[in-house]
Amino acid sequence: MGRCFNHKFVLNFCNFLFLLCGTLLIVAGCYLYTDNKRILLSRLLAAPSEQLSSLPQPLLYYIALGLAVAGFVAVLASVLGLWASCLHTYCFLSVYFLSVVVLLLAESIICLAITLWPHCLGISLDEAQMVKALQRNYGVPGQEQFTNAMDLAQTRFGCCGMRSSLDYDTSLWRLQSYGQRNWPVPLSCCVLANAPQPLAFLDPKPANETQCQALERSVYERERYTESCLVHLDSWYREQYGIFLAASLVLALVEFSVLLGIILTCTGIASRKARLDSSLSSQTFSQKGRRRPTAKSRQALVDNIYESEVQLRGQGAGTCLGQSSSRHVSSEDFKELYVQPRDLYKQRHNTTFKPIASDYQTPTRSYLV
Repeated sequence: MGRCFNHKFVLNFCNFLFLLCGTLLIVAGCYLYTDNKRILLSRLLAAPSEQLSSLPQPLLYYIALGLAVAGFVAVLASVLGLWASCLHTYCFLSVYFLSVVVLLLAESIICLAITLWPHCLGISLDEAQMVKALQRNYGVPGQEQFTNAMDLAQTRFGCCGMRSSLDYDTSLWRLQSYGQRNWPVPLSCCVLANAPQPLAFLDPKPANETQCQALERSVYERERYTESCLVHLDSWYREQYGIFLAASLVLALVEFSVLLGIILTCTGIASRKARLDSSLSSQTFSQKGRRRPTAKSRQALVDNIYESEVQLRGQGAGTCLGQSSSRHVSSEDFKELYVQPRDLYKQRHNTTFKPIASDYQTPTRSYLV
């Protein structure tokens, strides 16, 4: 019983951790869904991919929804696990085991895909492709999300262009005059006076617009950002991936502990059933062993009482005379059984013993032996 209790305690503790992880996943998905800047920056990661860039929302938007759904499924699975631990049956434990295995496999596939084959998911930070994406999409009508994401990256990281500010010289934004004709770079590349404001990237106000938009480097280098944004985007992507990988590893460890708890519980059920079967079999065996000596002792008692005391007189007389072995049994044959105990009682207590008339009544009917 102690081992069974320990197995159930381990399983319930692992279920509680799994429930806690599922709740944290739901909270993380909701938080990521409300983090508009983080979601907007993820548009730049999927820019080289035509499939992902054609999606109505950035990549992290769907990841946030996926985290919330995964957390909800984990909560349901943990509730099923708590129910299975209470019922303590193989059926519900097997269903719980399979659901945890499916979640673990799906999580492993996603992590391996992001780690080993990011190009399969459309995530690429190749310099040439990112520069082409900038020159093709920035400032173009219908690509407002990419434009806002690039302005956010330049305002947040203090950079200009994917490789340098020269990327805008051959972009559609400047060649087709989508921006100001006398602007070599967007206003988000300038040092902003309203940089502390959270929405400064949507309405950039340069501290010195004239020097920022100058063509000589000696003039604009103090009022314009000159670093590459691709380096900052790569470090930002690695930071987000590190957070996702750490959370995935913690969840995987919890799922492995849940699987171990299920296995221990199943083995505890099997061992408990084996102990019950062995105890039942030993009890039945002991009961049979007790019944047999009791029956034998009773038979021996009957033999000792009746066979030694009752001596049928004239047992061999009939056979010697050639008569039949059967004869009538009379009350004289049982007289010794009544007379001898009374004589003994009389000798010990010196009392007279009056026989009862019914003791020597002859039976009204004789039996044939």
